[in-house]
Amino acid sequence: MQFAPGLYVHRGHDDVATRENKGDIANIGFIVGKRCVAVIDTGGTAEEGRELRAAIRAVTPLPVCYVINTHMHPDHIFGNAAFRDDRPTFVGSATLGEAEASHAESYQRVLRRELGSLADGSEIVLPTLVVESTKTLDLGDRKLVLRAWKTAHTNNDLTVYDEKTGTLWLADLLFVKCIPVIDGSVTGWLADIALIRQMNPRRVVPGHGPIDTPWPAALDAEEAYLANLARDVRAAIGRGETMQQAIDTIGVNEHNNWLLFDLYHRRNVTAAYAELEWEK
Repeated sequence: MQFAPGLYVHRGHDDVATRENKGDIANIGFIVGKRCVAVIDTGGTAEEGRELRAAIRAVTPLPVCYVINTHMHPDHIFGNAAFRDDRPTFVGSATLGEAEASHAESYQRVLRRELGSLADGSEIVLPTLVVESTKTLDLGDRKLVLRAWKTAHTNNDLTVYDEKTGTLWLADLLFVKCIPVIDGSVTGWLADIALIRQMNPRRVVPGHGPIDTPWPAALDAEEAYLANLARDVRAAIGRGETMQQAIDTIGVNEHNNWLLFDLYHRRNVTAAYAELEWEK
């Protein structure tokens, strides 16, 4: 759908990758300038990438000049191969390539197990242009400001700000209705949220969940979940509780507030405990 003038978003399923949803579980899309097109994340399979490319061709004949990956997770990057023949510049944070390379084998194995033949042709394409801090890309009368963040959801998070429409593509720094997943740092994520709150976009695109949630209220539930998690884990550590005790008790009252809670909450407690037990 066209979320803003020249900015298109495909809403992924609120689920884990399955053969039924074909791995289409992330919000992905593209932005059209006067000179060329930037793709922002390509989906969970090469086939989803091909479908995204076809959607672009239905809108414009302009070339794809950039494929921007917001972080390393498979549901956002495995469609990259569908764009190779366009010879775009593949863009990511300065830490993305190393993270992708170190996880490539396991990501491929899990994708094949979950999707079978639907995974055919899906492979990691490493970035050819990296963002250390910020970088501006010009699509032709349309500038995108890319920003690399400190470790939060992952250690390679990247956001895209479309100056023309005031749209901030937060990707997996923002989960709406779907439970946030910590694959980086709970304290880092909370610190990044504080910085994001200082920004003033007209609208935002989350990595998962509805894309029509008003700003800045869209951040409230995620921030509260992460803040409560950090608080409760610190308290458990202070009481001398083991990690398993913390996993069994912390945040259980959040169960009805989030989609995919049973799949990811205990993992989040584990990640937070492992991080915070070393806190001084």
